[in-house]
Amino acid sequence: MSGGEVAGLLVAVFWAILVSFLAVVLVRLAQTLRATTKLVADVTDQAVPLLADASAAVRSAQTQLDRVDAIASDVQEVTSNASALSSTVASTFGGPLVKVAAFGYGVRQALSRKDAAEPERSRRAVIVGRTVPAARRKKRKG
Repeated sequence: MSGGEVAGLLVAVFWAILVSFLAVVLVRLAQTLRATTKLVADVTDQAVPLLADASAAVRSAQTQLDRVDAIASDVQEVTSNASALSSTVASTFGGPLVKVAAFGYGVRQALSRKDAAEPERSRRAVIVGRTVPAARRKKRKG
């Protein structure tokens, strides 16, 4: 065998090894692509029902939020009505009640000052249009 034939033989062997290596790589790549295709198909099969369920849940949540919004607006209206009623009651009864309370306080203060200023003996009680001395009142009670 000549040098050219040996070189050709080495190139042919190298070429065969390279083609074999590429064939193995292509076979493994094909297997990986098949597995990936199957995985994507399975994910798609499972994702479509999940998306439908999620869409239904979002629609249900929107319906509930609409109801809550209606309830919140009703509560706001009731609150404003209660506030208006409270201010009306306060303005209607508040002024006169304060005046009555102030009058009662003034009467109590005046009576307590009068009682503190008068000695016990000189106190008199009015009974049916006439005055009775304190000493006689004690006798009647006892």
